[in-house]
Order: sequence, then C-alpha cells, then structure tokens
Amino acid sequence: LWWIKTNTPEARIELDQNIGNIYVTKGVSDTYPCIVSHIDQVQTIHSRDFQAIETKDIIFGYSPKNKRLEGFGADDKNGVWTCLECLLKYDVLKVAFFVGEEVGCVGSSKANMDFFKDVRFVIQCDRRGSNDLIASICSTEIASKDFIEATGHEQFGYHLEEGMMTDVLTLKENGLAVSALNMSCGYYDPHSDHEFTIKKDLLNCLSFVENIIENCTETYPHEYDYKMGGFYGFDDYLF
Repeated sequence: LWWIKTNTPEARIELDQNIGNIYVTKGVSDTYPCIVSHIDQVQTIHSRDFQAIETKDIIFGYSPKNKRLEGFGADDKNGVWTCLECLLKYDVLKVAFFVGEEVGCVGSSKANMDFFKDVRFVIQCDRRGSNDLIASICSTEIASKDFIEATGHEQFGYHLEEGMMTDVLTLKENGLAVSALNMSCGYYDPHSDHEFTIKKDLLNCLSFVENIIENCTETYPHEYDYKMGGFYGFDDYLF
C-alpha cells in the first residue's frame, strides 16, 4: 500500500478490511484493462539473513549463514511486480491483489465483483516457465477466441496450454463476464527452496502484458461454462 500511495498517488485504493484484498483504480474511463495477482506465498519461514540475490540473468533466495538456497516467493512476486510496473506506466488501469491463493483462492473467492463490472479483460501472471498462455483451466474455457487472437501472443513466444486452479478461474466462477487469461511470468521450481526467476522471461512477460493493455482496447465478453475437470491436489498447484 505504501508503495502504491507513494509512486501513484493519484490511484484510488480500496482495502477489503475483512479479507485483505486490495483494489486499485488509476484514471477515469468507461472501461479499464485489468491485471490481478496474489500476495501470499508458500515459503513463510526464511533465515534471518535471507537475501534475494539478483545477478545479470537470474534472481534467487539465499541464506549466507546457512549456505543454502531458500525460495523467495517469485510465485507470485513476479505477478505483483508486473502489476506495479503497469501502474507506473499507464494512466488508466485496474489492479487487484488477492490474499490466500496458495491455500485455495481464498481472496478471489470473496472478491468484490462490482470492481470488475467495467473491465475489458482480466490478466493474471501466475504461471511457471516462459511461454504458457492459459485460456482453459481444468477443461473449462475462461477466454474468448477473439481475445486470445487479439493478444498477439505468438510474437512473444507464448502458446496455449491447459492450466490449473488460480484466481482468474475463481473470478469466472463468481460471474466475471469478460475474458481472462493466466500466463507464464518467468519463475521456476515454485513452492521449493530452489525457486528462481529468469529475468529475461519475466521481462518478456511484462512486454506481453503491455502489448495487451495497449492494443486490446475493446471489451472482450466471455460467458463462463463450467465443465467438470479432474481432481487436482495441492502438489499439482505449481503454476
């Protein structure tokens, strides 16, 4: 909250006091591009001397005292970073930060859906790797073909893959009436002490998101049609 208030003081912030979700609106428009991310992570305990080490190519967590790698929550710090970068760059944008995604999409399941009534689409950056574009989760489509085509995903090296449970699916279940996507954002080995981020993959994700914001200026309706998929346990939630 402090970062948003300091760097984008014109943005309007709504805080859900009961749940902890954060909703940010920048600018005034009839419709808004929208990005979401989650602010919890699996790794809750770090050594006191924990550091996020950034090299030319990668970012990883490390404890000098214990001489060991420690996961630093790039799932979904990478998504949060992308949201903040876009808040800095664009005059018109909506962003939502959800709690409790890692324990069952707690925040998004109780999201204020009125916030999304005037959005054109919803993007989430919460998938491991570099080139997965998720328009179907648990065999259920979450985006229209028109929106998928309009994103220009192929020029950024993205291709369609089947996804797993995350916030955008929960929003669709709650009645989100526009297209939604999840995408790879450059983190690897999530939910482990060996988690790391490849910086060029994260930057490519940011460029892809910026391309969508700048070129997908229409609203992309999509009707949610639930289809029963398979059961996925917690160990499968490696986005």
